[in-house]
Amino acid sequence: MVRLSIEGREIEAPANCSILQAFLHAGQTLVEGVGCMGQGVCGSCRIMVRRSGEQEVKTLLACETLIEDGMQVAFIDYFTTQTRHVYRMEDLGDSWQALRTISDIFPEASHCRHCNGCDRACPKGLDVQRGVNLAVEGKLAESSQVFDECVMCNLCTLACPEHIRPNHLGLFVRRMISSHSLRPANLIRRLQQIESGEMKIDFNAPAARPPL
Repeated sequence: MVRLSIEGREIEAPANCSILQAFLHAGQTLVEGVGCMGQGVCGSCRIMVRRSGEQEVKTLLACETLIEDGMQVAFIDYFTTQTRHVYRMEDLGDSWQALRTISDIFPEASHCRHCNGCDRACPKGLDVQRGVNLAVEGKLAESSQVFDECVMCNLCTLACPEHIRPNHLGLFVRRMISSHSLRPANLIRRLQQIESGEMKIDFNAPAARPPL
């Protein structure tokens, strides 16, 4: 058994459990913020972790981080910045305008300070700063690959002093590429499942709707 602290509560759980599994094993109730349990979007189970004997606090995901003796864990509320980038894909025109479009919708993207805050904050270990710079340069395919495993946890956005919102820029780039090319087959099938009712979505689940 492994002993650790989650949200200030001392708990005990079997080894090889994720932090999420350990929290449930201890009889604690998850109210919101766990996308894989129908309570929001993937990336919602954001946590700050300090391992035993270490001073550094890291941002990780509770679903994929294994527990360790003496670990201290705190969940991070899922919140977004007040300003949002508003756009409609059908209004973006052709790909010849890609650079101007990115500059118009994400003007702050070119102000990257190269502070590496986004890279350190990313729980997936993505090269976020490089993805932003590639998007500004117009290398959309390469930028899209950087953000391919992004789970939209917003931690890079919270860490950015220039308010770039890198994960949203990455999502925009991926959307732009898809709008100008053949849609992914798995996305087409998933939309068909939703439209036919084969896949149910509970829009009334806690935290299913992001704050306005």
